[in-house]
Amino acid sequence: MSTAATNTALERGRDLTQQLNPNLEAILAERYDDLLPGFSESLIEWAYGRHYARPGLDLKTRQLCTIAALTALGGQTAPQLKINIEHTLASGASRTEIVEAIWQMAVYGGLPAAINGLNAAREVFEAADE
Repeated sequence: MSTAATNTALERGRDLTQQLNPNLEAILAERYDDLLPGFSESLIEWAYGRHYARPGLDLKTRQLCTIAALTALGGQTAPQLKINIEHTLASGASRTEIVEAIWQMAVYGGLPAAINGLNAAREVFEAADE
């Protein structure tokens, strides 16, 4: 992989996270870069610059897919699910769309996973309303 391609993906990732969560890279760096130097930059480049920024799906749809996957994976993903619910709101999704994406996962991840997802959504929505 060329340096130019890496920088472009990192720049795309940074541009995208500015829209969703302007402090995300700094939060990740503070939490993880002492354990794994460069983690925050790698995540921004790879996840956001190479995946979320791809053409083919709009950002809101990608975020709804992320919420669905995290919900189906179960309760251990609650911290990431909450962050991605916030990102999904920032991408323009409604609360109803988020709740429906979570509820749809009751078929695939089971009722406990969907209930955990609904609880995460409730916490994010209540915090946003305060």
